[in-house]
Amino acid sequence: MSKLHALILLVAVGLASGCTPDTSDLQSYVANVKATTQPSVEPYPTFVSQPAFSYSAQDLRSPFERPKEKTRPTIVAKQVDCDQPDFQRNKEPLEQYGIDALRYSGKFDINGATYALFRTNDGLLHRASIGSRLGLFYGTIKAIKAKSVIVEEMKPDGAGCWQREENTIAMLSAAGE
Repeated sequence: MSKLHALILLVAVGLASGCTPDTSDLQSYVANVKATTQPSVEPYPTFVSQPAFSYSAQDLRSPFERPKEKTRPTIVAKQVDCDQPDFQRNKEPLEQYGIDALRYSGKFDINGATYALFRTNDGLLHRASIGSRLGLFYGTIKAIKAKSVIVEEMKPDGAGCWQREENTIAMLSAAGE
């Protein structure tokens, strides 16, 4: 080992020994604080016991179950000489959509029969012909044209009778107008 290395080692050891801190004043302060300070912990609060709750709603619906639908039976007041829809017939698939939820997409012919294509607001495509039922108000397709479909609906008048009303479902243009 050379003298230079020995000198560097000696200087490093000297500097390291001079870096030991004097913590006696800190130790005396901590000892003084521990001796003079009394810890204060709040006592636990006293709890008053509550009277037992008696549950008396066993016969009612649980709040965690969905309410059951209570639908009243439809009372149809038939009047003499009044138009009435056929409530007993089975409904067709397009009768679960309102006319405003149907978009006329076009028409096509197969073996002499004309069909209209309707796209519903949930994205399904349905085919219907003249006489098919659609809409919520007992609609019947009366005519299928290139740009529109004529539908006759039966709407209640509030007095137990139903009034016939013709509506047109037009095909939207390519620009969405």
